[in-house]
Amino acid sequence: RVLFIFFPRVASETATASLTMPLGTASEITSEHVAWIAQKAEELQEKYRDPETGEEAILNIMSVTGASGLTGGRGRRGGSPTSNVGEVAMRMVPPEERKSEITGQQLVQEWRQMIGSIPGAEQLSFRAEIGRGGDPINVQLSGPSFEDMAQVAGQVKERLGTYPGVFDVSDSFEDGKQEIELRIKPEAEALGLSLADLANQAREAFFGAEAQRIQRGREEVRVMVRYPLDERRSVDNLEQMQVRAPNGTEVPFSAVADATVGRGFSTIRRIDRNRTVSVTADVDKESVNMAAVEEDLSAFVNELVAPYPGMSFSFEGEARERADSFGSLRLGSVGVFFAIYSMLAIPFRSYVQPFIVMSVIPFGIVGAILGHMIMGMSLSLMSIFGMLALCGVVVNDSLVLVDYVNRRRREGMSVTDAVSKAGVARFRAIMLTSLTTFAGLIPLLFEKSTQAQFLIPMAVSLGFGILFATFITLFLVPINYLVLHDLEGAWKKIWNWEWRPKDAATAEG
Repeated sequence: RVLFIFFPRVASETATASLTMPLGTASEITSEHVAWIAQKAEELQEKYRDPETGEEAILNIMSVTGASGLTGGRGRRGGSPTSNVGEVAMRMVPPEERKSEITGQQLVQEWRQMIGSIPGAEQLSFRAEIGRGGDPINVQLSGPSFEDMAQVAGQVKERLGTYPGVFDVSDSFEDGKQEIELRIKPEAEALGLSLADLANQAREAFFGAEAQRIQRGREEVRVMVRYPLDERRSVDNLEQMQVRAPNGTEVPFSAVADATVGRGFSTIRRIDRNRTVSVTADVDKESVNMAAVEEDLSAFVNELVAPYPGMSFSFEGEARERADSFGSLRLGSVGVFFAIYSMLAIPFRSYVQPFIVMSVIPFGIVGAILGHMIMGMSLSLMSIFGMLALCGVVVNDSLVLVDYVNRRRREGMSVTDAVSKAGVARFRAIMLTSLTTFAGLIPLLFEKSTQAQFLIPMAVSLGFGILFATFITLFLVPINYLVLHDLEGAWKKIWNWEWRPKDAATAEG
């Protein structure tokens, strides 16, 4: 069985650990955790340093508190600093220069195990790859209530934690700072108080109301009227505040309103005017069957959202990209096959002979899959692109054979003789074309540099597909040509048997 990975991990020369603490965390606490992560990176650097030659697998280690995006990835680089985020990055020796056999993914995995869990951290994620699109698993919840979505998101996170090979589970909830939520009582409405009146009086009492502005030189000083400092220190002061009704009477705050302390949302994401929350996770793509995980997770989430009216879910990230890519690939494949058929039908002046030439395309795809097995690689999106390119290249050899047979038949040679001599006459040209193409791709197949990893799956599909289809072509095309000739002869006999007697009877009449 050949595993299919939509977009395989291409190891980067830089590994990063991004830490996100709860909003409002002091920078000193975040710095301590960042220093701990950097310390483990230094231990890892020392572990993989050759004591004799001094060669290292890790070249440099960088850390920052208050920002992220050291390596140009997602983060707050260039924005305002925040005390609750930090990042540690380590730059590794390029794969083609690395003496040790350890890979970047193995280094990151060991780094993750050495760090363990960070107390109180909202998210700790590791990245050591390039060309990453969306998250491998991204369940997007959409609905009217954040409370309901938070409950469902928590259950989805628990479910994701039960799958082997799934890690770095997190959600897009970002709690804001603590806030006091005011709710008006029915008694206040009888007095003519509204929630806006209540909020304005609370703001003026604790923040202040502007009484006047005084000009001092070129500056303007605002004079604010508010409660003294000792009466603005706690929520108890709010409960004791006097609220003035529209008729001038004053009542205690607790008699007309309730105050609850909680946290707001730092950001609210909306798609199509609906509030959304995303639950994301990373996976070990080499060992996890993504199709099985998505199928099981879809059934689980579908049961979760059923009791909540207005809530829905969808798979985003790589799942959405995969669906979009395969949709365009289907359309592109139809266009490719139609173009190949058209370009073959015009010179052959036949509607059927192009199918003889195109009959080797499936065998070229088989060769591409066998090539991935030989190289120990999984099929990927780039492999599919290589197979599309293979469709246009693999027909060259069969085109040469069919054209040779057609020319010999026009010269008066029998079909059997023309077919038997075609393979012998064009053997050298076919083999040289295929072998030189494969030989030209060999350096790319064994290239270890990071930049070449994207192209290797395409080269495997193209090289091994051509090589395998070449040997099939020498047998398949002559056989198909003879089969087509026999079918044409059988059709002519049926045509003459069914229609000629009627024509003859009509002529005699």
